[in-house]
Amino acid sequence: MDHHWLLLIMSLPTPQASARMRIWRALKAAGCGVLRDGVYLLPASEVFRNCLEAQADEIRSEGGTAYVLACSTGDQAQVEAFTTLFDRSDDYAQVLVAVEELARMLASELPVGLQRRVERLRRTLAEIVAVDFFPGEAREQAANAVAALEQAVSERLSPDEPRCVPGSIERLDRADFQSRVWATRRRPWIDRLASAWLIRCFIDPHARFLWLTAPGECPPDVLGFDFDGARFTHVGVRVTFEVLLASFSLDGDPALIRLGALVRYLDTGGLPVPEAPGLAALIRGMQLRWADDDELLAEAQKMFDSFYLEFTGPDT
Repeated sequence: MDHHWLLLIMSLPTPQASARMRIWRALKAAGCGVLRDGVYLLPASEVFRNCLEAQADEIRSEGGTAYVLACSTGDQAQVEAFTTLFDRSDDYAQVLVAVEELARMLASELPVGLQRRVERLRRTLAEIVAVDFFPGEAREQAANAVAALEQAVSERLSPDEPRCVPGSIERLDRADFQSRVWATRRRPWIDRLASAWLIRCFIDPHARFLWLTAPGECPPDVLGFDFDGARFTHVGVRVTFEVLLASFSLDGDPALIRLGALVRYLDTGGLPVPEAPGLAALIRGMQLRWADDDELLAEAQKMFDSFYLEFTGPDT
C-alpha cells in the first residue's frame, strides 16, 4: 500500500536570519518532519498542502527558493523511516514529567497556582496531539495521566465538586419551574455561573439564587444544582449546564451546545476549546474583583450574553 507525502524543499539567502527563524517556527508548529536542512515533510492532505504553499510563498517573498512536491512510497522501510520523523514520544514523556511534578505539588499544604499550571499542561498536550499524525500508546498514556491529574486537582481544590452519576435525563416543562429559588455552592466557578445564567435567561427569568457554604445546607424546598444530591447535577459525561440544556429541551440551540462544550472543558476537561483560556482568565479576574456572589453572577451574565451572541452570529 502506497503512502503519500508532501515535501517542501527550500533555501534562503544567508543574511535572512529573522525570516529563517520565523519560517522554521511556522513549519515546526505545523508538525513538519525534517529530512535534512531545508527539506521538510508532511503526510499528504489538502490542508497540509495549503500550509506548505503558504510558507513557500513567504520564502520566495524573502528572496529564497521553495518547491512543494508530492511523492508516494510503498517501501515499508522508507515508510517507517518517514513515520519516525513524526514520533512525539519525547514530547509526551515531558508531559508525564510535568504531571509527576504537579502531583507532588498537589500533596503540599498550599498548592499555589496549581490549577493554572494544570490548564497550561492540558493546552500543551492538545498542541502535541494536534501534530501527532501517527498516534500510539504514548499519546494515550499522557492523556490518561493528565485526565487523572485534573480529577485529583478538582477533588483537592474543590472537594464539593459533584461526581458524575449514571442515568438518563428527564425532559421537563419550564412552566413548572418558574419564580423558584435555586441553590448552588458559593464562590461559583464556570459550571455554576454558566448554569445560573442559563436558568435566568432561558428557564426561570425570575429565579433567585442561594449560595451555599456547604451542600448539606440546601433547604428541601429549594432547587439545588451542581452538587452531589442536587436536583440538577452531572450525569454521565455531561456537566450541570449540559444537563439543564437536555432537561428543558434547550439542546437544539447550536450556540448553547457550543457554550456547553466550553463549560465542560473548563469544568471537567475533554476536547480543547479555543475560547477556554480567555474565559477562564475573565472568571478568575471577576472572582477577585467581586466578593459578593450575586454581584459576580450579574457581571458573569453580561459575559455569557456576549459569548452567546457571538456563537449565534452569522459567521459561526
